[in-house]
Amino acid sequence: MFLKAYGTLKPTRYTFAEFKKIARRFKGKIGQGGFGSVYKGELPNGVPVAVKMLENSTGEGEVFINEVATIGLIHHANIVRLLGFCSEGTRRVLIYEFMPNESLEKYIFTHNSNYFQGLLAPDKMQDIALGIARGMEYLHQGCNQRILHFDIKPHNILLDYNLNPKITDFGLAKLCARDQSIITLTAARGTRGYIAPELYCRNFGGISYKPDVYSFGMLILEMVSGRRNSDPSIESQNELYLPEWIYEKVIIEEEFVLTSEMTNEEKQKVKRLAIVALWCIQWNPKTRPSMTKVVNMLTGRLKNLEMPPKPFVSSVNRPMS
Repeated sequence: MFLKAYGTLKPTRYTFAEFKKIARRFKGKIGQGGFGSVYKGELPNGVPVAVKMLENSTGEGEVFINEVATIGLIHHANIVRLLGFCSEGTRRVLIYEFMPNESLEKYIFTHNSNYFQGLLAPDKMQDIALGIARGMEYLHQGCNQRILHFDIKPHNILLDYNLNPKITDFGLAKLCARDQSIITLTAARGTRGYIAPELYCRNFGGISYKPDVYSFGMLILEMVSGRRNSDPSIESQNELYLPEWIYEKVIIEEEFVLTSEMTNEEKQKVKRLAIVALWCIQWNPKTRPSMTKVVNMLTGRLKNLEMPPKPFVSSVNRPMS
């Protein structure tokens, strides 16, 4: 039983013996995803795939199967498609469509002179941000069960042949009913620098889908600035916290991108992205927009966007180097 190339709506479940036939076609390691290594593989009909071998995979196998079955039924242009899986005991494998242009992280932090003239020109940044937002909107509102990702970051956004963004790596995801506003977590989950305040401290409010919105905002701030975000609690005394630095730049209408060779229209697109991102990272989750609202903000007119309140506690007043 082999998976038909992109032709089936439901991911194929393999026995481990069946999977080993595909494993022989591995082309080598191409990355490290959550909880495992990712390899480039090839189906018998020659279609390339990405194969994630889950490491130290423990717990109830049926829980894994149930989650895979739910995520496997998701079909959206901005979500990486799960094509097949294998689960026998603690041996678990996920087979995804292959994304040839790797992760968004690779392009955000290149720091070369062609940064904005190349892949991440303002028009492309706008397209990528909108694609991610639409994928997240689908996860939050378009599925039978709401899917909370909890690890939105540049590394988990892959680019297809046409440089369209696709959300991947649901290793930390949690499923809940669409009408369930608050969920229970036993511990914070996610990647430092993208984790919403309420996951650290419940004084900020209950946990809903809003941590994903916060992570999206941080991702966009990194994209428009080309700078890495880090946790404000460990920020260097010589630098401002990234959101604060961008906020101040927007207030005084000063450029904060890596090149000044942009038209006024392009500068306005970058400014729109920054303002939307600053709304998304508000510390009070109730102040953050839904992803549906984010899509509307990204496609609306800039003059209709209000400047958000400061989404941070001010740090040392020294410029970022």
